Amino acid sequence: MPQTTLLVYKNAAEETPLVEWLDDLEDTEPKAHVACLERFQQLERSGFELRRPVAEHLGDGIYELRAKRGKVHYRILYFYCGRNVACLTHGFTKEGEIPPIEITRAKKAKALVERNQDRYTTNEWEV
Repeated sequence: MPQTTLLVYKNAAEETPLVEWLDDLEDTEPKAHVACLERFQQLERSGFELRRPVAEHLGDGIYELRAKRGKVHYRILYFYCGRNVACLTHGFTKEGEIPPIEITRAKKAKALVERNQDRYTTNEWEV
Protein backbone atom coordinates (compact mmCIF):
# COMPACT_ATOMS: atom_id res chain seq x y z
CA MET A 1 0.00 0.00 0.00
CA PRO A 2 1.35 3.47 -0.87
CA GLN A 3 2.08 5.86 1.94
CA THR A 4 -0.78 8.10 3.05
CA THR A 5 -0.17 11.83 2.76
CA LEU A 6 -1.23 13.79 5.84
CA LEU A 7 -2.71 17.24 5.54
CA VAL A 8 -3.89 19.46 8.38
CA TYR A 9 -7.12 21.43 8.32
CA LYS A 10 -6.74 25.19 8.57
CA ASN A 11 -9.68 27.52 9.10
CA ALA A 12 -10.48 30.76 7.26
CA ALA A 13 -8.23 32.67 9.69
CA GLU A 14 -5.33 30.38 8.68
CA GLU A 15 -5.31 28.78 12.15
CA THR A 16 -4.64 25.06 12.53
CA PRO A 17 -6.60 23.77 15.54
CA LEU A 18 -4.71 20.46 15.56
CA VAL A 19 -1.29 22.11 15.72
CA GLU A 20 -2.44 24.47 18.47
CA TRP A 21 -3.75 21.51 20.49
CA LEU A 22 -0.54 19.55 19.94
CA ASP A 23 1.59 22.52 21.01
CA ASP A 24 -0.36 22.73 24.26
CA LEU A 25 -0.11 18.98 24.71
CA GLU A 26 3.65 19.07 24.21
CA ASP A 27 3.93 21.64 27.03
CA THR A 28 1.59 19.88 29.46
CA GLU A 29 1.88 16.16 28.60
CA PRO A 30 5.05 15.48 26.57
CA LYS A 31 4.62 11.69 26.61
CA ALA A 32 1.07 11.99 25.30
CA HIS A 33 2.36 14.33 22.60
CA VAL A 34 4.84 11.67 21.49
CA ALA A 35 2.09 9.02 21.53
CA CYS A 36 -0.01 11.17 19.18
CA LEU A 37 2.93 11.69 16.82
CA GLU A 38 3.42 7.93 16.72
CA ARG A 39 -0.21 7.55 15.64
CA PHE A 40 0.40 9.99 12.78
CA GLN A 41 3.28 7.82 11.60
CA GLN A 42 1.05 4.75 11.73
CA LEU A 43 -1.61 6.54 9.69
CA GLU A 44 1.00 7.54 7.11
CA ARG A 45 2.19 3.94 6.81
CA SER A 46 -1.15 2.12 6.90
CA GLY A 47 -3.90 4.56 5.90
CA PHE A 48 -7.26 2.83 5.38
CA GLU A 49 -5.87 -0.40 6.82
CA LEU A 50 -5.70 1.00 10.38
CA ARG A 51 -8.15 -0.59 12.78
CA ARG A 52 -8.80 -0.68 16.52
CA PRO A 53 -7.13 0.02 18.84
CA VAL A 54 -5.25 2.57 16.69
CA ALA A 55 -8.11 3.99 14.63
CA GLU A 56 -11.89 3.80 14.35
CA HIS A 57 -14.44 4.90 11.74
CA LEU A 58 -17.05 7.10 13.44
CA GLY A 59 -19.42 7.42 10.49
CA ASP A 60 -20.05 9.98 7.75
CA GLY A 61 -16.43 9.68 6.59
CA ILE A 62 -14.98 10.81 9.95
CA TYR A 63 -12.31 8.70 11.66
CA GLU A 64 -10.43 8.94 14.93
CA LEU A 65 -6.83 8.19 15.78
CA ARG A 66 -6.65 6.83 19.30
CA ALA A 67 -3.82 7.32 21.79
CA LYS A 68 -3.77 6.69 25.51
CA ARG A 69 -1.39 7.65 28.32
CA GLY A 70 -2.32 6.32 31.71
CA LYS A 71 -6.08 6.72 32.05
CA VAL A 72 -6.34 9.65 29.64
CA HIS A 73 -7.70 9.04 26.13
CA TYR A 74 -6.49 11.34 23.34
CA ARG A 75 -8.33 11.53 20.06
CA ILE A 76 -7.45 13.14 16.73
CA LEU A 77 -10.24 13.31 14.17
CA TYR A 78 -9.57 13.03 10.46
CA PHE A 79 -11.12 12.18 7.11
CA TYR A 80 -9.90 11.18 3.68
CA CYS A 81 -9.87 13.82 0.97
CA GLY A 82 -8.28 11.98 -1.90
CA ARG A 83 -6.62 8.72 -2.77
CA ASN A 84 -4.26 8.03 0.12
CA VAL A 85 -4.69 11.56 1.48
CA ALA A 86 -5.94 12.10 5.03
CA CYS A 87 -6.80 15.47 6.58
CA LEU A 88 -6.35 15.77 10.35
CA THR A 89 -8.82 18.25 11.82
CA HIS A 90 -8.29 18.60 15.57
CA GLY A 91 -7.54 16.76 18.77
CA PHE A 92 -9.05 16.51 22.25
CA THR A 93 -9.13 14.39 25.37
CA LYS A 94 -12.21 12.39 26.16
CA GLU A 95 -13.99 10.48 28.86
CA GLY A 96 -16.71 8.10 27.77
CA GLU A 97 -18.34 8.77 24.40
CA ILE A 98 -16.95 11.27 21.94
CA PRO A 99 -18.84 14.53 22.44
CA PRO A 100 -21.09 15.19 19.41
CA ILE A 101 -19.67 18.72 19.13
CA GLU A 102 -16.27 17.23 18.23
CA ILE A 103 -17.73 15.16 15.41
CA THR A 104 -19.66 18.21 14.20
CA ARG A 105 -16.42 20.23 14.10
CA ALA A 106 -14.79 17.53 11.97
CA LYS A 107 -17.78 17.37 9.61
CA LYS A 108 -17.69 21.14 9.11
CA ALA A 109 -13.98 20.98 8.35
CA LYS A 110 -14.60 18.13 5.90
CA ALA A 111 -17.27 20.14 4.07
CA LEU A 112 -14.92 23.11 3.71
CA VAL A 113 -12.04 20.95 2.48
CA GLU A 114 -14.30 19.23 -0.03
CA ARG A 115 -15.23 22.65 -1.45
CA ASN A 116 -11.67 23.99 -1.59
CA GLN A 117 -8.87 21.69 -0.45
CA ASP A 118 -6.06 24.14 -1.24
CA ARG A 119 -7.61 26.90 0.86
CA TYR A 120 -8.48 24.80 3.91
CA THR A 121 -5.51 22.45 4.25
CA THR A 122 -1.79 22.72 4.70
CA ASN A 123 1.04 20.25 4.49
CA GLU A 124 3.46 22.74 6.01
CA TRP A 125 3.05 22.13 9.71
CA GLU A 126 5.35 21.29 12.53
CA VAL A 127 4.60 19.64 15.81
